[in-house]
Amino acid sequence: MQKICIFTGARPNFVKVAPIIRSIERTEGITYQLVYAGREDDPTLEDSLFSDLQIPRPDVFLGVDCENLNELTGRVMSEFEQYLEQHETDTVIVVDDLASTMAAAIVTKKRGLRLAHLVAGTRSFDIRMPKEINRLVIDGLSDLLFTAGVSSNSIATREGAEMHKIYMVGNILMDSLRYNHDRWQRPACLDGIEDGKYLVFTINRKALLADKDNLQKMLDSIREEAGDIPVIAPLRPSVTSQLSTLTSHLSPLTSHLSIVPSLPYLEFGYLTSHAMGIITDSGNVAEEATFHHIPCITLNSYTEHIETVKQGTNELVGEDAEKLSDALHRLIAGEWKSGSLPDRWDGRSAERIVQILLT
Repeated sequence: MQKICIFTGARPNFVKVAPIIRSIERTEGITYQLVYAGREDDPTLEDSLFSDLQIPRPDVFLGVDCENLNELTGRVMSEFEQYLEQHETDTVIVVDDLASTMAAAIVTKKRGLRLAHLVAGTRSFDIRMPKEINRLVIDGLSDLLFTAGVSSNSIATREGAEMHKIYMVGNILMDSLRYNHDRWQRPACLDGIEDGKYLVFTINRKALLADKDNLQKMLDSIREEAGDIPVIAPLRPSVTSQLSTLTSHLSPLTSHLSIVPSLPYLEFGYLTSHAMGIITDSGNVAEEATFHHIPCITLNSYTEHIETVKQGTNELVGEDAEKLSDALHRLIAGEWKSGSLPDRWDGRSAERIVQILLT
């Protein structure tokens, strides 16, 4: 019997591991425990998240909650080592590139266990980013690198990973989208608004929020280009408070920018999959837009999954308000490129992963 530990460090990780959990539960010869680095009362882990994803809450909460990344790394290493001492484990699956993910990866290999990295081979090529260091460490330690596409495979190979460790399983996010396709729930913020007749705006990156002058220019660009088209912006409270001082200075047309609280998973899925277009700084949202064939403008100069640009519906405009205006003008005019699904973004990544874990 293969005993798997699925380690998660933040809310978005659960969307990516949910398909693996469901696949394991349908497969003989393999069991799992779901471990979360944070607290049991973490406000970001609302009960609806787990019911929406149709997975149980974590079996174990390590209880680590701190802002300093070095302190967080040390505390997660200590708590996760205690977990592994008390629970027989054959393989640990870690997700993405958080400090807690790196901490769990280090402890796993120090104990001589098999380490699998979900969404391996992603790079920004900016070593100043803490997450880039995390990615390098995790990939370097991993026995199984589960990549989303050819570009990630190439990166892992170029950095010296042995070919037998690399598995192009596809983008695990697509599994959740495929599974929930008929379960989306229309959110109340769309009352009175037709499907396909609105834009979605999300923002979360600290660098974008910190530059108030440039952020003001980008908000002005969205207002000017969108005109009478409703813009729905589901944002976290901390982001909403940072934007409120800016939006209060915009013209009356800002009434078409509706800032709403963060939505449950199934409601956010409906919102983005029925939009005219999306403006975001989130790589995950851009990947989902490619799956749904929704035009997407990403407020970043790079993407972890270049497939969304080369094949999908995504376009990078960096933090440039003029490029944002140009892209949004083309989007609204119906002049956006046609996208296609990258190889193995078919919603069956979890099935491939579980079969590999059993070998």
